[in-house]
Amino acid sequence: MQSITATLEVPFTSKFNKTAVSSATGYQKNPCRLFFSSSTIFQRSPRRRSFPIKSSLSVRNKDVRKREPPNHLKDGVVIVDHGSRRQESNLMLNDFVAMFKSRTGYQIVEPAHMELAEPAIKDAFRRCVQQGANHIIVSPFFLLPGRHWYKDIPALVAEAAGEHSGISYIITAPFGLHELMVDVMNDRIKHCLSHVAGKADECSMCAGTGRCHLY
Repeated sequence: MQSITATLEVPFTSKFNKTAVSSATGYQKNPCRLFFSSSTIFQRSPRRRSFPIKSSLSVRNKDVRKREPPNHLKDGVVIVDHGSRRQESNLMLNDFVAMFKSRTGYQIVEPAHMELAEPAIKDAFRRCVQQGANHIIVSPFFLLPGRHWYKDIPALVAEAAGEHSGISYIITAPFGLHELMVDVMNDRIKHCLSHVAGKADECSMCAGTGRCHLY
C-alpha cells in the first residue's frame, strides 16, 4: 500500500480545513492514504494566524526498501510547471532544466507540464525510471502553494507512480517565501530600469517583446 505524508505550514482558516478534508477524501480513490500533520497545519499561534511556507509531500510505493541517502545518479528529478498554450513559454522550462542539471550534478532531470502541453508528468516520470532512477523528486516550478500544488500535482504524480512498482517519490515545496527570491526580483527590477535608461539590452524574458519601457 502506498502512503502519503504531508507537512504544511499555511494560514489557518476554516476554508482550508474543509479543502484539506475534501482533498484527503479524494485520495481514497487511489491505493494510498493521505496524512496531514495536525501539529503544523492547524496549530495556532497566540500572536499570529499565518506561518512561513514550508512543505513537502512524500510517498513510498509498496516493496520499496528503506530510503537510501540522496544519490544524484539514482535520483530522478521532474521539474513541473503549469504548462502554456504559448510554446515559447514551454521551451523556457527546457532551458531551465538544462541549467539545473549542469549546476546541481543530478544526471536524470526531465521537464513536465501539469496541463496544456507535453510532456505530461507521467511521461517525465516514466523517462526518469527508464534512465535508471529508483526515487523521483518532483519539484514544482511554481511560486506559491495553491490548489495545483496540494491537490492536482499530487494526484497526477500518484497516477504516474502507479505504473512503476517499487519507485518512491517526493513532491517538494514551491519557491514560496525563499529569501533568494528577493534577490531574483531585485535583479529583474535593476535590469529593466537599466534598459529603460538605455544602459542595458533587453533581458532574455523581454527580448523582442517591446514590453520593457515606461508607459
